[in-house]
Amino acid sequence: MKFETLLKNIIKYNSDLNDLKMIKSAYSLAESLHKDQTRQSGEPYIIHPLFVASILAEMRADKDTICAGLLHDTIEDSNITKEEIAEQFNEDVSNLVDGVTKISKLNFSSKDEQRLANTRKIITSITDDVRIIIIKLADRLHNMQTLSFKSEFKQKENALETMEIFVPLAYYIGAYQIKSELEDLSLRYLKPDMYKSIEEKQMKVQIDSENSLSEMLQKIQRLLNDKNIPNELKVRTKNIYGIYKRISEGFKLADIHDLLALKIILEDVENCYKVLGIVHQQYHPINDKFKDYICNPKTNMYKSLHTTVFAPDDRLVQTQIRTDEMDQIAAYGLTAHWDINKGQARNLMQKDLTEKYQFFKSLVEINTMFGDNQEFVAQVKKELLTGKVYIYTTRGDIIELPAGATVIDFAYKIHTDIGNTMVGATVNEEHVAIDYILRNKDRVRIITDDLSFGPRVDWLDKAQTSYAKKKIKEFNRR
Repeated sequence: MKFETLLKNIIKYNSDLNDLKMIKSAYSLAESLHKDQTRQSGEPYIIHPLFVASILAEMRADKDTICAGLLHDTIEDSNITKEEIAEQFNEDVSNLVDGVTKISKLNFSSKDEQRLANTRKIITSITDDVRIIIIKLADRLHNMQTLSFKSEFKQKENALETMEIFVPLAYYIGAYQIKSELEDLSLRYLKPDMYKSIEEKQMKVQIDSENSLSEMLQKIQRLLNDKNIPNELKVRTKNIYGIYKRISEGFKLADIHDLLALKIILEDVENCYKVLGIVHQQYHPINDKFKDYICNPKTNMYKSLHTTVFAPDDRLVQTQIRTDEMDQIAAYGLTAHWDINKGQARNLMQKDLTEKYQFFKSLVEINTMFGDNQEFVAQVKKELLTGKVYIYTTRGDIIELPAGATVIDFAYKIHTDIGNTMVGATVNEEHVAIDYILRNKDRVRIITDDLSFGPRVDWLDKAQTSYAKKKIKEFNRR
């Protein structure tokens, strides 16, 4: 990796001379500060920040984020201060670099205390500026790509931390491309034999299905061209970790309905539904595998039409139909704003995060409720970074909750007043107790009464989410 290569990649989407001059200055400073430092591989340390900046450039990151990517280890590994970076560049760059800098071990009595504090800093940084998490994800991705130079213990430790913290964070902001690569790299070190076995199966599937997918692609493309519908078609095979997860759940390889996918990228939403009809006219769909994520986006704003069809040679192929903007968001999540909304990207990313992403509000609540770092990290893992259930309201909105959540949690997630006046609930048209544990795709209706006595103290033991517990406590204190 050379700086000239990075610069060429940046110029493809940003040729502003002032921006490029600032990025060159950031590289020169990073190169100077990391002089004589090497990585465990033996290569010059500057290679690492160059790769981090390159990963960010693939997402078309703004100049401040690229500069911060180049400088992200300088406060930690040299004598430069946050204030000096602000003076040489600007406050944004210095805040981003400071955001990804580990808290010094001098502030703690044990390594475990330091680890917990840094985990908290990483997770909560998203509330200040989502770009900090994006830089951290790029940093972790390159570290995982070069993990072979670490000891076996460190490899497994880093891989486990990646799966517990960084993969869920990548999912939450919709960065599927980074998420998938982090999953595969982690599995490679946690279960090397399983990884190799599935990798071989994945390669065989790709080779065996090449003719079938090619025939399907050409046929659909010809039909769309004949109807003057502009299109772009891509083929993908499920990532190795995704296959491993399905096999672990008891699926056979041939029964994984989204093992193969054909992506059809169009200009507008109207054509998405029109093309869905064209695909179904040519290939029989599996009815229960149709998903309309355009009408009902995922909680990380992923949008697409999914339909699994019987393709040539008796193969199952998931067809994903979406617009170009949806495709960018599917790959890069929030960071797609860098390309879609140049100039306004940072503000729009943060605005979307606070207003549209359900996990954000939960994270803020947990952060205010738990002063102790160990308790905070434990609650975040339990409530945000592990299993999820997705529940429907009576209007068809999707509510994201942690696995094990009850009707009480659902009611408070809708609105505090709904929780405080709840007297009963129905799930899938049947009356249930308020401590009923919700299951994925349940449809819930909350029954309220303004004259109710409000939440009882024993609801605290039945609620799972920090927000519900907080509101129950507040009501009972009043």
